[in-house]
Amino acid sequence: MSKSSTSRTLWQGFALAGIIVSSLASASTAFAGECPAGKMQANVREKVDYNPVGVTDVTLGAINLEKQPAHIKDRELRFRKLTIEPGGIVPWHSHDDRPALIYVQQGEIVEYASNCAEPIIHKAGEIRPEVSGTSHWWKNLGKETVILYVGDVRKDPHDHNM
Repeated sequence: MSKSSTSRTLWQGFALAGIIVSSLASASTAFAGECPAGKMQANVREKVDYNPVGVTDVTLGAINLEKQPAHIKDRELRFRKLTIEPGGIVPWHSHDDRPALIYVQQGEIVEYASNCAEPIIHKAGEIRPEVSGTSHWWKNLGKETVILYVGDVRKDPHDHNM
């Protein structure tokens, strides 16, 4: 990919991020579904070994944070689009070293979190914060394709965990 093509892709990602942020600021967007009261519990769900199914993960842009004024060594701010087809699975992964914000742009998806005894339903227009202590997997149980926009900070640029 040429430098101008990479630059254009990066700016398109930032433009999309700006549109999403603007729409969130002007709409009454709620935070995503949360674990029902009384169902939060550490390590209530064990790790499952599913492969990704029907998932497309496209990085729209990334910034090396060490080269920015914050000088956050060995960290990258990344913005991605995930498309999950009906029946699709985002496999088990941890956010202990990779905080993220997920915006559900389209559809409805179910999260199976390590710290919640019940599945958590996320709907279009919601944001899901993912922080240290969150390990989970997701499945699209609906008939509509789910589209997620994800902003995360990762340490290893070769880490391709969802």
